[in-house]
Amino acid sequence: MSNSLPESSRSVVVEWDVLESLEAAVDRPFLESVLAEAMAGRDLGGPVSVGLVITDDGDLQQMNREHRGIDAPTDVLSFPLQQYETPEKRVSVFPQPPGEPLPLGDIAISYQRAAEQAVSYGHSLDRELAFLVVHGAMHLLGYDHEDPDDQRRMRQEEESVLSRMGLGRGSDE
Repeated sequence: MSNSLPESSRSVVVEWDVLESLEAAVDRPFLESVLAEAMAGRDLGGPVSVGLVITDDGDLQQMNREHRGIDAPTDVLSFPLQQYETPEKRVSVFPQPPGEPLPLGDIAISYQRAAEQAVSYGHSLDRELAFLVVHGAMHLLGYDHEDPDDQRRMRQEEESVLSRMGLGRGSDE
């Protein structure tokens, strides 16, 4: 993984891992702006880092099998490094050297599945990728969708971020 910009230039450092065959298709600055917007206005205690993996269905299926015991491809997986009681209340912090960004975890996205879902849902690939990045980011921040109330709260946060970027439901994107 490599940093796309020096950490001193922003509050969210993205550690990239992109499948070589997708390198030309991935708009890194756009996805970085989506991730930054997802983190905006949150008290994170300083700069943070997030691993962003863009790959294919085969890799996501393998990760899903290894980490969740589900032998099927999926669109996005999140691997949080911090623990939360609620999204507003972090209960532990993964230690990092002084001055280094706090590692929140990794988000893995199947570009192949995102492209298929964009067509299926009738919106742009950018909108679908943005949704998956935001969804993954919400998991890294302690949100979940295990029960209806949590799901509703998480979806409101996701839609708020996407709307601020002009990518809300019903937008032209």
